[in-house]
Amino acid sequence: MLDKNLLKEKIYLTAKKLNYRQFKLDIKTLKKQEKYRKILQLKVEKLQAERNSKSRKISVMKSNGEDITSLCQEVIKIRKKLKDTKIELDLLKNSIRNYELLIPNITNEDVPIGNNKNFNKEILKWGNKTNCDKLLKNHVDLGKNIGDLDFSLAAKITGSRFVVMKNNIARLYRILSQFMLEIHTTLHNYVEYYVPYLVNFESLYGAGQLPKFNNDLFYTHFTNKTISNDKSYALIPTAEVPLINIMRNKIIEEDKLPIKMVACTPCFRAEAGAYGQDTKGLIRMHQFDKVEMIQFVKPENSIQALEDLTSHAEKILKLLNLPYRKILLCTGDTGFTSCKTYDLEVWLPASKTYKEVSSCSNTSDFQSRRMKIRYRNSINNKLELVHIINGSGLAIGRTLVAIMENYQQSNGKIKVPKILEPYMNGLTYI
Repeated sequence: MLDKNLLKEKIYLTAKKLNYRQFKLDIKTLKKQEKYRKILQLKVEKLQAERNSKSRKISVMKSNGEDITSLCQEVIKIRKKLKDTKIELDLLKNSIRNYELLIPNITNEDVPIGNNKNFNKEILKWGNKTNCDKLLKNHVDLGKNIGDLDFSLAAKITGSRFVVMKNNIARLYRILSQFMLEIHTTLHNYVEYYVPYLVNFESLYGAGQLPKFNNDLFYTHFTNKTISNDKSYALIPTAEVPLINIMRNKIIEEDKLPIKMVACTPCFRAEAGAYGQDTKGLIRMHQFDKVEMIQFVKPENSIQALEDLTSHAEKILKLLNLPYRKILLCTGDTGFTSCKTYDLEVWLPASKTYKEVSSCSNTSDFQSRRMKIRYRNSINNKLELVHIINGSGLAIGRTLVAIMENYQQSNGKIKVPKILEPYMNGLTYI
């Protein structure tokens, strides 16, 4: 959530910056609502003062044995007006807040201005691409030939965009998550977490998933009549949601920062509006696994923290020797909560294209403001909002796709990356 002062004191500059993000700020309505909010607030305060004054007068008159009937009737009328005004004020505040929850973060000055991915900036390329001149199979055909990747069976069990893996493909999939977690915890000092896969609505609002991404979530609803409707949850779209909510409403001592978390969880996404895009294979699934990194840092350190966290995701790709490129997203392509985002795109030789395998973002104080995550500044002893950095390190399914396609052999087998052989008990080919 944006700082309210930006919408009050710098509304036109804020509107200009949000316009870069393809978001048109309704200045007229916001100003009108804020003006009326002040009127109602003053009215509430005036009625409260009048009620208190008359109540004190009633107390004095009652102790003196005077008739208070008329004055009591006046107080009853004031209380009624006060109650109605408070209801109107609360409704207005909720309306303002509901709109503010839809406003995206403002991007940093170094983010390229543009309205779509064509304006994204390539920062670097790494690795040697697999020879595209030879006939290469995609991961779907490779998995089918090996017999360990079955989309038809998953469709029978559940539906489209699910998969059943078995044998060595399933093993490699599992080992990838173990490998990534070990690298992040041992080399980069993240603390590993196991978190719930179901979260409540407050957690979703805090992370910025609601109300913006309501249609992308899978919800669960209890049908037991003895359980109230407030026991509804959503399956997590990313481990980012439960991880950052661990610190919700907390005050962190400055010497505890940075706090670094990592978790591997299944992720569930409805992918509303994505039909027709990457619907074949493991690229765009309703259920997939992902290793997620989170950092809570002081504001002055968040720019460098994003660079560091992104390099941690890059380290996995380098250790697996997978060609990739690093992309700085433009204003129109940057995620809702982010002020700056790097995408890491891995090379898929069968389709001769790069595909996102990690997205690393600096959300500044956008999420921490929603969740009231603060630290105590040791210099002035004041409470300040932390900055939150998040990133995939990496998406397991897409990493598996990249390994299958980049390490495929002419005989249809898949070579196991050298660094993963010990995890596979010395197995060199699948």
